[in-house]
Amino acid sequence: MSFQDSHVPHDDSNRDDGNPSERMPDPAAPRLADPGLMVMDVDSTLIDEEVIDELGKAAGLGERIARLTRQAMEGGIDFRQALDARVSLLEGLPLSVLDDVYAGLHFTPGAVDLIDTLHSHGWKVGVVSGGFHEIVDRLAHDARIDHWLANGLGVRDGVLTGRLRGDVVTRDTKLAALRQWAHDDGIPMSQTVAIGDGANDVPMIREARLGIAFCAKPGVQKAAPHRINVRDLRLVLDYLR
Repeated sequence: MSFQDSHVPHDDSNRDDGNPSERMPDPAAPRLADPGLMVMDVDSTLIDEEVIDELGKAAGLGERIARLTRQAMEGGIDFRQALDARVSLLEGLPLSVLDDVYAGLHFTPGAVDLIDTLHSHGWKVGVVSGGFHEIVDRLAHDARIDHWLANGLGVRDGVLTGRLRGDVVTRDTKLAALRQWAHDDGIPMSQTVAIGDGANDVPMIREARLGIAFCAKPGVQKAAPHRINVRDLRLVLDYLR
């Protein structure tokens, strides 16, 4: 059986209201004691902030960029179009602004504890982000994440060009990363977890055995089998057998 074929279909009758203590038990949920893979979004999931919005503040265009971010995360406008528009507004910012933004970021409560607990049980952890490698690489190092994927910012002569470099991370990229990392790690899809808050995260949330909308936009909560509406990623452990 290929890793794509090993996915166990969702039973949406097990949908919960965002409170893990009140959910129906799922006998097919991934087992913490067996090796598994958790993949999560970065902005507003692994961390409390949206990095592009923080860069927008540094450019003096905070509300303009934040409005585009909200529309993209809700699925109201095309993600690629919104990303290009936001990145273009960053043209001319010095590369050093990334250091300033990184210094002001915060891991979501429970994020590091969740990752450490999963690692202690032989799990792998990946993050896939519509944000930027220049930030995600550092987050991955600090949180001891096993796999990561993000967009790259164009830089010339020490300033941002307002363009992206390389392929853009889309909803399809996120889904493909979940599948590929599971395959590479020898993890069946029945032992996978996906977590996110935006429209781009829905395909991987739907594909993983355990898919969770985390403090997510309304459309994402509607599409996800499970929801957590408290900003504490340790609650993910309550869903594992």
